Amino acid sequence: MSDDLATTRIEDALFDLLATTDFGNIRLGDLAAKADVSLADLRRAYESPLDVLSGFARRIDVAVLEGIDPAMAGEPVKDRLFDAAMRRFDLLAPHRAGLAGLERSARRDPRLALHLARMVVGSQAWLLEASGVSAAGPRGRAKAVAMAAALARVVPVFLAEAEPGLPKTMAALDGALDRLGRVAERVGKAERAATWMVERCRSIRRGTRPAAEAPAAEPPAEPIDPSI
Repeated sequence: MSDDLATTRIEDALFDLLATTDFGNIRLGDLAAKADVSLADLRRAYESPLDVLSGFARRIDVAVLEGIDPAMAGEPVKDRLFDAAMRRFDLLAPHRAGLAGLERSARRDPRLALHLARMVVGSQAWLLEASGVSAAGPRGRAKAVAMAAALARVVPVFLAEAEPGLPKTMAALDGALDRLGRVAERVGKAERAATWMVERCRSIRRGTRPAAEAPAAEPPAEPIDPSI
C-alpha cells in the first residue's frame, strides 16, 4: 500500500469513527482497524489523532489549491473567495457526519477546539492567498481569522443541508462574504481616516499647512476588497 493511500484511508477512517464516537474516546487500535492498516503503519504516518486531523486539513487544502481555475484570476475578489470556499465545502461533503461529530466533541474538549481553531485559520490563509488576497504578517493573520469567522456562520447550514449541489450553503456563503466585505469597507475607511489624522498632526508639527479635510473615501469597486 502506498503512503498516500494509507494516509487517506486513515484520515477517512477517523471521520467515519467520529460520526458515532467522541473524539476523545477513539482508540488508536480502533482507528488502525477501521483504516485496515497496522498500528505500525499508523504510527509511521502520524503522531496522534490530532495529527491525523491536521493531515486531513492539509489534504483538503491541497485539493482546493489544485482545483483553482486560472480563468478566475480576472474575477472580483468575492467571486474568487466564493469559488475556493465552495470547492472546500464540496470536498468536505462526504465527511459531513464525521464533521458534525467533531464539532460536538470540540464543544466538550477545549484542547481539541483550540487545535481546530488553529487549523481552520491556517486553512483560510491558504484560501485567501489562492484568491489573490495577501495573508502575510499580522494583518494577514487578522484577515484569515475574519475569513474563518465568516465561514463559521456557514458551517451549520452546510452540516444540515441535504440538497444536491449545496444551494443553501451557497446562499449562506454569499451572505457571509457580503457581510465580510462590508466590515472590510468600514475598517478601510477607519484606516484611511487614521492615516489622514497622523499626517495632519505631522504637518502641524512641521509648520506646514495641513489639508482642510480628510479626502473622501472612494466607494469600493468590489464587495470584498483585496486589502482586507
